[in-house]
Amino acid sequence: MNDFQAIADRVEIEALRGEFTDAAMMRDRPRLASLFTADGALRMPNIPAELVGREEIRAGGERLQSQWDFFVQTTHPGTILLDGDTATGRAYIQELARTLDGRQGLNYAVYHDRYQRTGQGWKFAERVYEVRYLDTSPLAGAAPHAAQDSGTSPADATAAPAAAASFACPASAERLERAAAALRAGGFAAEILDDAAAARARVKDLVPEGASVLTGASETLRLSGIDEDINAGGRYDAIRPRVLAIDRATGADEIRQLVAGPEFVVNSVAAVTETGSLVLASGSGSQLPANAGGAAHAVWIVGAQKVVPDLSTALRRVEEHALPLENARAQAVYGMPSAVNRLLILNAEPRPGRGTVLLLREAIGY
Repeated sequence: MNDFQAIADRVEIEALRGEFTDAAMMRDRPRLASLFTADGALRMPNIPAELVGREEIRAGGERLQSQWDFFVQTTHPGTILLDGDTATGRAYIQELARTLDGRQGLNYAVYHDRYQRTGQGWKFAERVYEVRYLDTSPLAGAAPHAAQDSGTSPADATAAPAAAASFACPASAERLERAAAALRAGGFAAEILDDAAAARARVKDLVPEGASVLTGASETLRLSGIDEDINAGGRYDAIRPRVLAIDRATGADEIRQLVAGPEFVVNSVAAVTETGSLVLASGSGSQLPANAGGAAHAVWIVGAQKVVPDLSTALRRVEEHALPLENARAQAVYGMPSAVNRLLILNAEPRPGRGTVLLLREAIGY
């Protein structure tokens, strides 16, 4: 190997390591997985995680990244030892991270690497992550919220949280795809449909005739016609009309049992994150048990404007956008204000296939 080839190989391997950090920071799991050989391995004993093959690396990355509030990784050049079409090396890492459950810290780590020349250039054959220093002291900083699809530039996105008005803007096709992929990685079934009419037809496919069905108090269901289909169409054993016919003073236990465990719950959500979480808010909490797992099956219909980058933005959307609109509706219909007294966050579906999320390309509901 001549000196020029050796220099080119070193530059390409260094670029590969930089691309890994960029894909991790941008949460681009398919790109990160593509940096490995087909049978490449990413081993992280400190996590712990051991991922072999591109599909495991992609899916494992989605599971890990769905837990982040924020994550910052800086890569520093290390050694590269060339040996024909293979090479070994080390890269030195500094990371800041906070997870959604409050774990946080600063660490310094080493990636012990093996590289392989392929027809598509140098790839990782193996990365082994070793933490050398960990400080779990509370971090003073915070992650600026990502801008919504409202023409805001990346520079503007770091300046301040997204304005509440942007919570009404439909997400782009790319963001819908990211949310759908993250939901699937968490065990949900996720489909992207054009509009509410398509969702209305799909619900009829998903929910068999005669099934007991509870609908949530949802503007999305009302505006789409799904609420009327289920509760007034005669096709299903509709729970909500039965509940409304029961005296609340004497039949509270019967109501509680009816709404807690139907065959199907059909509802919407206040927000869905690009990291694969569903957020539901409620004043009474009566509809939440069925959504959380009491119903054998769940179908959630979600307008494109409800897709947000992460959980912290989802909670802002509940408080700053959904609650004021629901409060106005409650005042008009019931003569009393609404409140977020109960909050349900679904980060994954432990029974794969139980829950289906229908993401719409159009905005509907609030």
